[in-house]
Amino acid sequence: MSWFRALKVTTRSGLTVERKRLEPLIALRGAAGLAIVIAVSLTLFGPAVAAGSAFGAFQAAIATFQRSWRPRPELALASGASLGVSTFLGYLTGSHLFLFLPLLALWTYLAGLAWAAGPTIGIMASSNVAMMLVTITLPTTVAEAAGHAAMMAFGGLVQAALVVLFPVRRWGAHRDALADALAAEADYARRLRHDPVAPFDPEPLMLARSAAALTPRQARTRPAQLHGTRGVAERIRPVLASLADPAVGVPEEGPERDRVRELLAAAGAILDAAARAIRHGSRVKVPPDAIAAFRSPDTGVILSGPPQRAAARLGSLLRDVLETAGGTSGSAPPDPTPRGSAPDPAAQSPQGLELPTQPDAAAPPAPTPRGSAPDPAPQSPAGLDVPAQPDTSAPVPLRRPSIFTLLPVAVRAMKREARPGSPVLRHANRVAAVAVAGYLIGEVLPYGHGYWAPMSAVMVMRPDFSQTYSRAIARFGGTLVGVTLATAILQLAHPGTYLSAVLAVVCAALMYLLMRTGQLAAQGCIAMYVVFLLGMGGQEWSQTVPERVVLTLVGGVLAMTSYALYPAWETPRLRTRLADWLAALGEYAAAVVAHYASPAGKSCPDVREALLKARDAHIAWEQAATRAKTEPVRHRGLSNAAADDAAHALHHIGRVVMLMEAHLPERGATPVPAADALAEALRAATRDGAQAIRERRIPRWKAVREALDAWDGEGVPDRVVRRGAGLFLETLEELSEALDTDVPPMTRESTESREPSERG
Repeated sequence: MSWFRALKVTTRSGLTVERKRLEPLIALRGAAGLAIVIAVSLTLFGPAVAAGSAFGAFQAAIATFQRSWRPRPELALASGASLGVSTFLGYLTGSHLFLFLPLLALWTYLAGLAWAAGPTIGIMASSNVAMMLVTITLPTTVAEAAGHAAMMAFGGLVQAALVVLFPVRRWGAHRDALADALAAEADYARRLRHDPVAPFDPEPLMLARSAAALTPRQARTRPAQLHGTRGVAERIRPVLASLADPAVGVPEEGPERDRVRELLAAAGAILDAAARAIRHGSRVKVPPDAIAAFRSPDTGVILSGPPQRAAARLGSLLRDVLETAGGTSGSAPPDPTPRGSAPDPAAQSPQGLELPTQPDAAAPPAPTPRGSAPDPAPQSPAGLDVPAQPDTSAPVPLRRPSIFTLLPVAVRAMKREARPGSPVLRHANRVAAVAVAGYLIGEVLPYGHGYWAPMSAVMVMRPDFSQTYSRAIARFGGTLVGVTLATAILQLAHPGTYLSAVLAVVCAALMYLLMRTGQLAAQGCIAMYVVFLLGMGGQEWSQTVPERVVLTLVGGVLAMTSYALYPAWETPRLRTRLADWLAALGEYAAAVVAHYASPAGKSCPDVREALLKARDAHIAWEQAATRAKTEPVRHRGLSNAAADDAAHALHHIGRVVMLMEAHLPERGATPVPAADALAEALRAATRDGAQAIRERRIPRWKAVREALDAWDGEGVPDRVVRRGAGLFLETLEELSEALDTDVPPMTRESTESREPSERG
């Protein structure tokens, strides 16, 4: 993509205002906390302290809006306390340039590294630097500076108290994550009716796992509907795929396929009903025809073999979903037979496909017992506070660190990224240099209030190109609108201290309400908020609108120029991301195939751990590929077409392994000795293939082919595992063909490594 097109795309993204679900009650709660802090500060300390302390309450409320699974009170307290510390240090050194510049460089550098611990911590750290640049301009003594810092921490305490006293959908984000996962599987079931090999995006499941990682306090108060459902949902996806796929299931046409389509449609309806109940915390309302589809005794007559086993397994899993979604997790399934009536002989088929009717709404959901283990769910690397241990099929607790133990975890994450070539480290270097340069430029320019330049740069800079540039455009546009309106009001109305405070609170409320609709509206409200708040603090605004906009433009240009000169492009790393994904899928496939040689039942922690690593690698690839598409960089060894084709092949590899996992043999089943050799061949071949991709060579799969040939000579008792292994080899060859079209970049040693039969 050319620079012109990249700037066009990012400009459009930054200026876009999206239609989002607004949350007026949460916005009103945040504005009320801000108003309380300003009122208390004005009454006890005066306008200057009120202006400074208001930033603590303002940022604490913003922290509660971040996409984090941590309790909102913890976020507000951490935000207020960290801002208080940052501001106090800024006050101590603000009047001495030779002391303040090193502090600013260090603080922004640490704020840049904080992105290693997750976007929530990264945003809070960056906001600390931006707010510090504003508040230290308010005249004060050291003693008053301590009072300012204390009031900022008080602002976070007030916002935390309001969240506790006036909860609005306290578990709403966790409910939405789990409901989205179930809804995604419902959509997947419906798409499988028409496309038996339809793709599935694992991101909703990964977000649900991330939401299931709880602090000890959350684990004691989690609603029963959120306990256990995600683990069941994880096991539904491979069963759906195995039931629909003609390679290991029923033919593409005929009565068996018609019955499978009915079951898939019913599964979609049941999963949607469970998703609605979890999202709203209400009773499960399942369509009667969906229940009837699984109760039909014809299923056991029409289906046989692996499809019949998959249908039975699906019915059992859907029953578990309804139990937990209805708040009856851990209790016996409700009896579908009405009181006083005879059991219906058709209500339970011999294949175990029965489903319970709706749970009794009169029985309240039982809360999670104190000290019970939370639902095992590993944390995804995207959009998280800290990494968490991977879950296994055993009920291992997945704990999120408490606020008191978070600091060492974040420090360890920052140390991991403090290495050459790390995008986070490059971001830290960029933001530190830009903050210092912007502050010096603002001091040199004759405009006054030069902190607008570094503040604008720090607020828009992110570790990736597209977000930095789109936010810079939005920041400039929003500031242009915001300062124009705010300055016009100041000049026309000449508001006093209290009216300025009211206007600041109104602007903050609008920002809380509109912040999810796009950066343009949010940045405009922030600009107005800062103008009114500093006006309340007694600052004389001698700048004109053009001068304020010029300083904002300077900050944006510095941010954009720094990324152009010292980038962290994803495009050159695509081959590495693709290789990592292939290697992770190889480990997953080897773990699954090995269990056919040593049957251990459905509980296979090694398979589960390998699956989670493969999903993490998949998400890392998706994020890198998405960012690379907006970067003004030419590909280096992996074109867009080759990347898309290779990703398509790896999707199929993951699907084939998932099909084999769905049919893992039960403990005591007849082992398949040849599976051991195939597992080792898969592990070694995919590891070598990943290295070949990193070195711009075409991977070859001779070892896998030889293992399959040896397997055929011994005979295979289960057609599912042999067919799945053959499909795996076919998808690996599709990967090589996809990369082989990327000529000339990926040609080194490619022709030399081809087999004679492939040379023609």
